[in-house]
Amino acid sequence: MPAHFFFYFGLSCILIHEMDAIRCKEWQIFPGLALLEDRLGFQLFMLAHIPLYLIILLALADPGRQNGWVFGLNIFFLVHLGLHLLFLKHPKNQFKDVISWIFIGGAAVGGGLDLILAP
Repeated sequence: MPAHFFFYFGLSCILIHEMDAIRCKEWQIFPGLALLEDRLGFQLFMLAHIPLYLIILLALADPGRQNGWVFGLNIFFLVHLGLHLLFLKHPKNQFKDVISWIFIGGAAVGGGLDLILAP
């Protein structure tokens, strides 16, 4: 099995979750973005992911920084699940179907398993 297999599983789930977040209008839950007109909130949410993804992908490609980023993102995957549970009853939360929770939970499971099992 490749090194950090479960991390990459979790990363795959979180990236798919971010695609699902567009369908579910996740920006309507975020403080700040929720105050904006829906189209502008959507645009800012989308644009914010470009530097976010770029930073993550470049950090993972750098052997000197990869392990620290893998560890930090594994923790984030677990915290992210907690945040979705915390905001479960938010009136604008549209993450109600099983497929959304497969991605959210899958990221957390992948991160948790990588923290436990990775060398």
